[in-house]
Amino acid sequence: MRETLSGGRHGAGSPLRGRVAVVTGAARGIGAALARNLSESGMHVALLGREEASLRATAATLPHRSACFEADVTDDAALRSAARYVEERLGPASVVAANAGIAVGGPFADTAADLWQRVIDVNLTGSANTARAFLPHLTRTRGYFLQVASTAALGSAPMMSAYCASKAGVESFALALRGEVEPDGVAVGIAYVHWTGTDMVSGIDDHPVLRALRRHQPGFARRVRSPEQVAAWLAEGIARRSPSVYAPPWLRWCQPLRPLFPAVVARIARRELRTRTRAELAADVGVLGAGGLADWHAHRHPGHRDGG
Repeated sequence: MRETLSGGRHGAGSPLRGRVAVVTGAARGIGAALARNLSESGMHVALLGREEASLRATAATLPHRSACFEADVTDDAALRSAARYVEERLGPASVVAANAGIAVGGPFADTAADLWQRVIDVNLTGSANTARAFLPHLTRTRGYFLQVASTAALGSAPMMSAYCASKAGVESFALALRGEVEPDGVAVGIAYVHWTGTDMVSGIDDHPVLRALRRHQPGFARRVRSPEQVAAWLAEGIARRSPSVYAPPWLRWCQPLRPLFPAVVARIARRELRTRTRAELAADVGVLGAGGLADWHAHRHPGHRDGG
């Protein structure tokens, strides 16, 4: 783990002003946008992620004090060290957003076991490690833990088995955690995020079956939102300590329809899968997005550092 601390100018006040937030997966995408949004609300933000240079670049744009940690969320000891450093430098966290996540596209049978496992480790186990490390903070501050899930938790998609399993898992984890920590005054929210303009979504569009699943959604459901817009919805949920945060808000109306999704997805996927040979599908296996690639490279080559 590598640590840096920076200071910034004062910004506009808000109900969150002066409190401390921790955001994992903050090097890019939704995480970086959420860190900026919370800092603009007056919070002191600790950014955790795998890409030190990107973390530093984001921190340099924040209007309030921030701390950066290059840490792997699957490393429980590193997160415990980060939690101590956050408290020493910024104070105990009142908000923790478990946002770190990666994805792999391609058939389950053709995905290397260690790559499939890595998605589960980062997305699910990493979220649990984050909660474990920072729960002592949240208990003292009677704070709020936001678990960033996905519409993949509402309905699984073929060619994304590890990602869908992990997001269904983090939803269940957060629901279980909520019942345990509520007596201590800690609130737990689950964010259901749809298509967002990150490099992960760009990678999804490179896979024909996944692209077809998106193409068959209604027009309003295919719309890709910017990370900044999604972060604004998440920040609003954080300010309200919402049990569920929907990005975009219309997703809340999908909850009662969850039993229908598997059959609809299976029908579309079956039609598309029939048009592809096994070799074509196997050729599509890979990590989606630059953030996921950075994590996979760091995992495969521990100790190696690049300048990006």
